This record gives sequence, C-alpha cells and structure tokens, in this order.
Amino acid sequence: MTQFDYDLFVIGGGSGGVRAANMAAGLGKRVGLAEKRYLGGTCVNVGCVPKKLLVYASQFQDQFQAAKGFGWTVGKSSFNWSSLIANKNQEITRLQGVYDNRLQTSGVNVMTGLATVLDAHTVEVEGLSYRAEHILIATGGWPFVPDLPGKEYIVTSNEMFFLKQLPKRIIIVGGGYIAVEFASILNGLGVDTTICHRGDKLLQGFDEDIQDFLAVALAKKGISLLFNTDIEAIEKTGSDFVVRLIDGTKMTTDLVLYATGRTPNSKGFGLEALGVEFDDDGAIKVYDDYQTNVPSIYALGDVTNRVNLTPVAIAEGMALINKLYVKQAQPVDYDNIPTAVFCQPTIGTVGLTEAKARELYTDIDIYKTSFTPMKSALSGLDEKTLMKMIVVRSTDRVVGLHMVGSDAPEIIQGMAVAIRAGATKAIFDSTIGIHPTAAEEFVTLR
Repeated sequence: MTQFDYDLFVIGGGSGGVRAANMAAGLGKRVGLAEKRYLGGTCVNVGCVPKKLLVYASQFQDQFQAAKGFGWTVGKSSFNWSSLIANKNQEITRLQGVYDNRLQTSGVNVMTGLATVLDAHTVEVEGLSYRAEHILIATGGWPFVPDLPGKEYIVTSNEMFFLKQLPKRIIIVGGGYIAVEFASILNGLGVDTTICHRGDKLLQGFDEDIQDFLAVALAKKGISLLFNTDIEAIEKTGSDFVVRLIDGTKMTTDLVLYATGRTPNSKGFGLEALGVEFDDDGAIKVYDDYQTNVPSIYALGDVTNRVNLTPVAIAEGMALINKLYVKQAQPVDYDNIPTAVFCQPTIGTVGLTEAKARELYTDIDIYKTSFTPMKSALSGLDEKTLMKMIVVRSTDRVVGLHMVGSDAPEIIQGMAVAIRAGATKAIFDSTIGIHPTAAEEFVTLR
C-alpha cells in the first residue's frame, strides 16, 4: 500500500496549476488541488479575461464616432457601468464552472481553502492533512502597493473589476502594461484619466520606438501623462481624494489606482519554515525543471517571477508533468515569446528590441514604417500605425517584430511563428501580402 494519498498535490487553481493537475490526472495519477479564492486564478478572475471584456467596452465610443464617415447615423448613446460589470461577472462565473468541470472530469480532487505545507510531503487544508509524493506551488502573484500616507485609499487592478460606479476622474500610478491598459479603458469610457509615472517612458523593457509612439498616441486621446514624478501622500476630503506629488503639486481626483507591479504570492504557505529558498523579491527559486531546493516541491508561473504570462505558466505546467510522469524532457523555450498590451492603440511584439539586438549583434538593420491605416481615411479618427522589423544583416534573419495599431496582437501572433521558425528578411520579402491589410506592410518593408 502506498504511503501517499496523492501522486501530485497542487496549491493554486490558476492557469498553470490547473493545466498541471488536469494533465497529471489524465495520465492516471492521483491529484489533489487546493484553491482558497477562485478557480482560474488571476487571468480568469481579475486579469486577462475581464480586462479584455472591458477593453471591448471602451472601444465603442471611437466606433460610434467613426461610423458617420461610413454613412451610418448613430443615435444618442449612453453607457451603464453596472450593466457591464454584471455581464462580466456572469461570464467569469461561467468560466469558473468550466475550470471546475474539467478538473472534476479529469478526476482531480478539488478542495477550497488555504493550503499549508507542513513538511516535504504533507499538505494541510482546512484542518485535514494529505500526503503527496510531489507538491506543486502555483499560487501566482499579487498587486504591489507601496507604503505611503493614505495607502488605505488606494485601489489595485483587483478592485477595478468590481467598482460600484465609474469615477469621473482617476489617477493611475505606474507605467507598465496594467497602467496603460486601464488608462485606455477608462479614457474610452469617458473618465478624465491621468497616468503618474516615476520613470521617463512607459512600458519599461519594450522597444523604445514603441514606448515613444504609444506616449504620443495616448496623449492624443486625451490621457494626461506625468513622467518623472510620484505620489508622496493621499488625503481624503469628502468624497474626493487630494494627491500630493513629490514636487509639492496637489491634484484632486475620485479614485487612485496603483498599477506598480505585482509580487510573487509565496508567503503564508509554510514554505519558509520548510527551508524553501526565495529570491530578494520573494519569488520561489527553482531549477530549470521547476524543482525547488526541497526535491519533492516544485513551483511554476508568476510565483517564480520569471516570464509572468498565462500561456507561459500553462506551458510550464505541461513541461513539468512531462518530466515527472511521461519521462520526456520538453522544456519551455523562453526565447521569442510573443506578447501584447491591450491599450488603445494595441501593441504586439515578439523577439528582440532594437537595444537588445544591438547588444548581441554588430550588424543590425532596422526597417520601420508609420502610416495612417485605411479605416482612418473615412473615420475622421486621428490614428497612426507603427511597424518595426529588426534584422541581423549577416544572416538576414529577422530577430524582432514590433507593432502598435489596430489588431496588432492578432497580427503578431502569426508573425511569432515565422520568428520562431527562423524566417529571413528574404522570406518575408518573397511572401505575397494580403491586400488591403495593415499586416501586408510586414512583407513589403524596404
């Protein structure tokens, strides 16, 4: 008789943990999974999915404005935030049910409650202990809020999806993708929106041309951008909030959103007492095969703070299960991972930035174009599209593609296949474009 209740016990019901649990159970393994909040994790509940639904909602204002140029007469419109949130909640509840059904069908024993690791093979959930051969920590991340006077008045991205009413004014602190996405959403819904960022450019780590192009585009849409500054304190005055910046300037707003990054959700699970190693940011340290310094304990996804993207966590979950139970090494390739920012205009990118490419190679060619998309000819909207290609001259290989503009994520997803396949500039040049599209610009760059 086995000494273990489970072959694998997963702590965390987000994308990575659920994929690992389902896959292991599908291979006939005994799997337990504990989640204290909601199945689906950040992405389904307070991340990618509800964010994208709000993005769609925020785009209609421009569409109504554009319709006139195409012969449409649009009547008086109004927006109901409560209706949007109620419909969003209904869809999220449906997706939670899908996650639960898949786990149940796979044979995973799903438990609701905080899981605590008691030793290298024991997990406690709601007072009950379970023995497992392997324990997987997939507990994701959590929004970071700095310690400052008035901290209690701050909301994070978590709370934004459940606001009772839409503010008339908002200050968003941060310059990353969460900050610019929410700025675009709220601006599109008619909110007076300000981004307050301590850096001098948005989207640190992105290609510099993308950063500069986006800043101009956001400002053109009416979003106020305050660079090289930060909030020193927040005071509540009646129903308003007075924000004091580091230069002494004061601003009044209805809501203050902090989008200043996320930290690994690694504390409170008993790992410290067990001697599991963390880095300085609180991320769980793992080897290439997701194993921690405690051999029976593994970790993946945002809690390891490497490439914090939902599809990456899913890929890591699959790689781990292949290693443990299929005995096939299929490691995740972290190079050339495509990504998107769902601001307005949207961003899609894959491969190296120009700065990184110049660090690695001495012979870089840059192909770049900025143009007014065809739709803008009649829409009356002042919009531009940016496309950029980075090529290593000696090999002709395309090592980076970047785009800002309508449908950029959809276009870059396909381009990512070409990048990973090692496509050269000559291959792009010899590919017939689909006309008229924006995407054809990538095969006509000269």
